[in-house]
Amino acid sequence: MTLAPKTIDELAGMVRATPKLLPVGSGTKPRLSRVEAVKVSTAGLSGLVEYDPSEFTFTALAGTPVRDIMAQLAQRGQYLPFDPPLHEAGATLGGTVAAGLNGPGRFRLGGVRDFILGIRFVDGLGRVLRAGGKVVKNAAGFDLPKFFVGSCGRFGVLAELTFKVLPRPAASLTLRLEVETIDAAARILIEAGRSRWEPDALDVLPGGQAVCVRLTGPAVGLDGLASDVFARWPGRKLSPEEARTTWADLGEFRWAHAGGWLIKVPVTPAILPEFSRAMALVAEHTTQISGGGNVAYVSLAGAGSQAPIDSTWRSSAFRR
Repeated sequence: MTLAPKTIDELAGMVRATPKLLPVGSGTKPRLSRVEAVKVSTAGLSGLVEYDPSEFTFTALAGTPVRDIMAQLAQRGQYLPFDPPLHEAGATLGGTVAAGLNGPGRFRLGGVRDFILGIRFVDGLGRVLRAGGKVVKNAAGFDLPKFFVGSCGRFGVLAELTFKVLPRPAASLTLRLEVETIDAAARILIEAGRSRWEPDALDVLPGGQAVCVRLTGPAVGLDGLASDVFARWPGRKLSPEEARTTWADLGEFRWAHAGGWLIKVPVTPAILPEFSRAMALVAEHTTQISGGGNVAYVSLAGAGSQAPIDSTWRSSAFRR
């Protein structure tokens, strides 16, 4: 059974009337909602409530598709720097916060928790509460909006959220660096992450045979940075279309096994070789490294393969 409130007041009433329920968005991460409970969908709570481009902030209802928000921001030359994943699949703003997932852009400018400013939510007693604010300079106190990032609905049902945004970079350039081993890829992640180039994103592609480096800034300076990178490691520039497709495929997890499990594993660049050796014991899997080497996404063809990962690494499955 799935409840579908159309207003925040309706949502609060449903929470008060239902002993056990779980909030869901558009279902882009169904593994997180496989709980025996009445579902309450926030999809009916959709729309931009307030947007002030001059203040670089917006407020929207929790069921608003992230792609709609991104389209509105793009019209004013602004964006969400953490590359919200699964936005093309229909991920909602509330679901993105509740799942605590970030895309490749988290590496340089921070993740969802660094851009959320305020929330309205319904607690377990059915009360509509506010936390945080609608401006960058919030009042002192507990930063509860960050507390909700990755909470999966445990602390309340998100109803409305306020975010800060940033100006979209003037230009971007993606470099594909070829590598033969995960050890070589790890060295690139470590050295590039410490470099003066300040990559906007730094990911190892599925299969571990290439590292993608996204550079952003004034177009006139990007070719010079690319030349410096190629002086260290072999590679090539991707065309704008190749770059768009590459980053979209990563953010939408199109490389993952259809119908399988997708598991998020916290790692660091230094332990990637060890992690790779451990993963060699797992059958039928594909791994992608994101966030400059600080998170690994492991796609499994079947649920039975999860045991070797859980026995060695702290991980969480969020899609099936």
